[in-house]
Amino acid sequence: MTVKILLEFAVVLAAIFMGSRCGGVGLGLWGGAGVLVLSYFFGLPPTAPPVDVMLIILAVIMATSVMETAGGIEWLVRVAEGLIRRNPHQITVVAPVVSWLFTLGAGTGHVFYPLLPVIHEVAHENGIRPERPIAVSTIASQQAITASPVSAATAAMIALFEPAGITLGKIIAIAIPATLAGVIVAALVQTRVGKELKDDPEYRRRLEAGEIEPPRAEKQAAERKELPHTARTSALMFLLGVGLVVAAGLFPVLRPVFVKAGKAAPLDMATTIQIVMLSMAALILAVTRVPAGNVPKSASAQAGLTAVVGIFGLAWLGDTFIKANEKLIIGMIGDLTAAYPVTFAVGLFFASVLLFSQAATTRALMPLGISLGLPPQFLIAQWPAVNGYFFLPTYGTLIAAINFDRSGTTRIGRFVLNHSFMLPGLVATGTAVAVGLVIGKLLF
Repeated sequence: MTVKILLEFAVVLAAIFMGSRCGGVGLGLWGGAGVLVLSYFFGLPPTAPPVDVMLIILAVIMATSVMETAGGIEWLVRVAEGLIRRNPHQITVVAPVVSWLFTLGAGTGHVFYPLLPVIHEVAHENGIRPERPIAVSTIASQQAITASPVSAATAAMIALFEPAGITLGKIIAIAIPATLAGVIVAALVQTRVGKELKDDPEYRRRLEAGEIEPPRAEKQAAERKELPHTARTSALMFLLGVGLVVAAGLFPVLRPVFVKAGKAAPLDMATTIQIVMLSMAALILAVTRVPAGNVPKSASAQAGLTAVVGIFGLAWLGDTFIKANEKLIIGMIGDLTAAYPVTFAVGLFFASVLLFSQAATTRALMPLGISLGLPPQFLIAQWPAVNGYFFLPTYGTLIAAINFDRSGTTRIGRFVLNHSFMLPGLVATGTAVAVGLVIGKLLF
């Protein structure tokens, strides 16, 4: 059985490797090929494709694309550029903090998608290697899940710890400062990652091939074009849409209540994001009157399509492998944790690598920590370790980040695991756990 699992895991890695060699939609296409091998040759039942994630991305991308067509992204870039004019490298710290705040309020990392094109453009136009802010911002959107009062992972923690008198306030009192500290430290480390943009060979190849426009610093002689009158309006409407999503996450009372399975509950956040962003895209289109036919031609639309295809194949591949071997994988981690309690954070980390979900990992392993008699503050402090699913570059936000970085600096390495998100992910997670342990000792 162990040999079979190793062979199946080798198929997953091989599919990622082949997809990364092809680039673009190749990531998703090879993910689908991996599902074929796992199902037809290893007999693993394919899980359902990640439809909700794909639809969220599609809805957000449509709003972003309409805004871009109306000139909104360029307006946002100019506003953001003004904020970082004195120190262009500040975006590597500012962008992750903003991404963390967005996810903290919305309770889902998918609200991060609209920030990707803005982060890329601000970095590129200032001659900053886009990998630096994009990679750590992607990690920040994951870290905030284990700090957000409205995330599914937090809901799982409340259900587990409330009987012991541990309230939401105590959980986020540790989680919020710990994850924010992790993001800031990772961002500071990230400011020195990789070659400078002008020296990166892949970027220079794309520049010479005409696949990407040069940054503003290389076009000093060219005058800045005047923005259309719709630019500011479209950007503000788009930001209003994002604000509505964040407000809906913070205040469930703003969402309509429906009865499902005999219980009344607010509309889920995944559907809320889809409705709000599609509606805002329609409103921007109506108010600005930009040609609808130009929207699919925008850079955001093309990058979004690539991201959707990538998630379709790769996330489907990873989920199929995990679901088929879930009991054995969780059992092995549980045995190790029972023998060596100090390795609980390591168990959380690698379980999340395989489960691709903070909430699922929390529900699977936190009861084990409680049954082992580990102190609540110890468990809460180690909770950010469930953000380890960046380890394999198959999750939606990672794939989207790679495809939105048209400079080619954010990428999957030749050996799959040496990708752009590994260093900021390890630094942010390790720092968050360490800071959480200190805070937990002081508060409890």
